[in-house]
Order: sequence, then structure tokens, then C-alpha cells
Amino acid sequence: MLRPGKLIPQSFYRRDVDLVARGLLGHLLVRDDVVLRITETEAYGGPEDSASHVRHGRTERNAIMWEKGGHAYLYLCYGLHWMLNVVTGEEGQGAAVLIRACEPVTGVDTLLARRMMSAVKPALLAGPGRVAQGLSLDKVLNGEALFRKGDLELREGDPPGAILSGPRVGIAFATPKDQQALRRYAVSGTPWISSPKLS
Repeated sequence: MLRPGKLIPQSFYRRDVDLVARGLLGHLLVRDDVVLRITETEAYGGPEDSASHVRHGRTERNAIMWEKGGHAYLYLCYGLHWMLNVVTGEEGQGAAVLIRACEPVTGVDTLLARRMMSAVKPALLAGPGRVAQGLSLDKVLNGEALFRKGDLELREGDPPGAILSGPRVGIAFATPKDQQALRRYAVSGTPWISSPKLS
């Protein structure tokens, strides 16, 4: 069983968003008794990325994306599901990584209760809304410093042997180029992903 290692330092996040999106795979999200291994991510760049929340500039909603890397960016999707993102890069860049899927490590009973499920299977954490629900996240943790001890932490795990990539999901509004960009990353060989359409 994977056990949480050291807190990941802020310097890890203050890099290119795609490097961080790949680098987060295998690392561990920790909240209360729940530990999740990150298995799938998506990279969202700054204003030049038509799929990004910052494509129209700074707003009250996306303000945390413009901060230095290492903070949690939480937003409500369609008024239903919270989505966990990890801010990357330097202040003013406006980039973040969406956590799309995870694998449970500890706290399974808590996860099942939060997700109102009775069995452990990939659907438990396959999708960003499910990950956030499993961790009991909401706007209260928007801006949380993930590199410090707190209510939500990112700690070292084991890196994957191989990484798959593919187009991002749910960005039909973006330009064709950005829709086709291979900026979704997943651990190879795991069933704990939101979609198998990766190579």
C-alpha cells in the first residue's frame, strides 16, 4: 500500500503546467483519513489557451489561478460539482492542472459514504466531480496552500512507470487546435481513469 511521503515543495508547482500535470501522476492527495493517488490530470494554460478559465482575463472566480503555483483552485461546475485544480507557474501566468481521476489508498469507508456507493470500483473516483466529492471539497478550500500542512495536502507518492496522453474532455467551446491538443495525462495500465481513450 502506498503511504504519503513528504509534502511536495512549492518549487515543484512553479513550473510549466504540462510538466506539473505529468509530474502529479502518482502523487498523493491527503484530507482527513482519505489518501488518494492521482491517476489522471489535464493541463490548462494561461490566456493563450482557449480552453482555460483565464482566456478572458482575471475574474473573481479565477483569481487564484493568477497566484504562484501550489494552491488549490476550486470551482463549481454547472452548479453541481466542485472541481479541484492545482495552480502552476509563477504569479500572473494563470495556469492550473485539473485533477480528473484518482485511486483510493486509505479511507475507503469514508469515500464510500461520501460518494454514497457500496463497492470500490473505478467509478468511485473517475471524474473530477467525484474526486472532489470523495475528498469533501468546496469553496472553503479555494486558495489552500497544498505545500503546507493543512486541510488538503499534496504529498510524495510513487511515480508511474509510463504515462498516456490524449485530448482534454468537455472543451467544445475551445479552438480546434486546443481541443485536439494532447494535454490530458494518465497513469498507464490503471483502471482508475475517467476515460480509456488515451494512448
